[in-house]
Amino acid sequence: MKLRRTRLPVLLALSISWLAAGCGSDSSQPAAEPGTDPSAEVTVPTVTSVDDAVARLAVTYDGGVLVVGADDGEVLADLPAEGYLRVSPAGDDRHVFLASPGSFRAVDLGVWTIDHGDHAHHYADDPELTDFTVAAEEPGHVVPHDGTTTLFDDATGEMTALPTFQLGELDRGEPDLETLRAEHAHHGVAVRLEDGWVHTVGTTEERTGVQRLDEDGAVVASSEECPGVHGETFATRGEEEITVFGCEDGVLLVDDAGVTKVSAPDDYARIGNLAGAEDSAYVLGDYKVDEDAELERPTRVSLVDTRDGSLRLVELGTSYTFRSLGRTPEGDGLVLGTDGALHLVDAERGKVASSLPVVAAWEEPLDWQEPRPALEVVGDRAFVTEPATRTLHVVDLTSMSVVASHELPQVPDELAGVAG
Repeated sequence: MKLRRTRLPVLLALSISWLAAGCGSDSSQPAAEPGTDPSAEVTVPTVTSVDDAVARLAVTYDGGVLVVGADDGEVLADLPAEGYLRVSPAGDDRHVFLASPGSFRAVDLGVWTIDHGDHAHHYADDPELTDFTVAAEEPGHVVPHDGTTTLFDDATGEMTALPTFQLGELDRGEPDLETLRAEHAHHGVAVRLEDGWVHTVGTTEERTGVQRLDEDGAVVASSEECPGVHGETFATRGEEEITVFGCEDGVLLVDDAGVTKVSAPDDYARIGNLAGAEDSAYVLGDYKVDEDAELERPTRVSLVDTRDGSLRLVELGTSYTFRSLGRTPEGDGLVLGTDGALHLVDAERGKVASSLPVVAAWEEPLDWQEPRPALEVVGDRAFVTEPATRTLHVVDLTSMSVVASHELPQVPDELAGVAG
């Protein structure tokens, strides 16, 4: 592996002075840069101080991205963009990354919080497409983890990691970038860890496993026992965080000790989409068993307990898609079924606890790029799109009830949210 680092200046002193200026005042104007005339014009735009954190959603459609207020469904911005668009949270509860042909591009949803320990300041501003992009021939997975966001280019195997917090300082310069390139290009995923990297291994014809690298890029652990490796998430086992990857016959668990295989009960069992939850040892995944199907519509999901390496299956009684998985704040599973209901899966008991009708029954389209209902969880609310009616539904997860439905001006496709 060839490890390459690109370091750009990080203006920590400016960050500290701006944060200090925000304490004890509702003013959103930052302090002047050290060594400059305090009366000089400040280029950072004025923003609005708000009483509470404001959640917003990014909704892609054929032609752009809608930024929608999570509280009232108001369309705050319609940002044009070309090509097939994918959107993923950047990890700072403010930005998302828009993947389109040729690049990852940061989108500022315009809401953020500065935490001072005993209190916090909340801000809101106009959403915008930023000028910060990371070139990628085929932009793929975006993985925020432990203060770092990692991007993967499927066409080249190039992995790019950046400090997540620096996305909030784009007015002062672009983030520091650190890159690593896989031996072979493939549809993969990578995570920049505190002391190294973990990334998938494969080629354009076959994906086979993962490698764990140290800070110098040397392989310290690996596994080739993960055919079709796809998808990643994180689980918490005691004080230890586990990285989980899906395989076509189970999952891989990666920790400080190495890589452990958890086998599925079926010889072919594709688990390619995973959902983890903070402080939960359980991982929710899909579960497909027909290797020859043009499009399998599974009715079971998988639950992996990373504490003992066990894997259980839960029958839903309905099919679902790769945009159907989520987790509650308490760590239970959520699955949006093609029956139109949001199914709550009790992670401890391994069974469906309740089901809430949200949208009309629907069928998964054959083309994966065709819009279909999507699920996104932000805090204690779940958001569900309904392309057939151009509607965004809001579910209160505390009461498990639909509390609002908002009409959208475009047919929604992908969905990502930030807590603000």
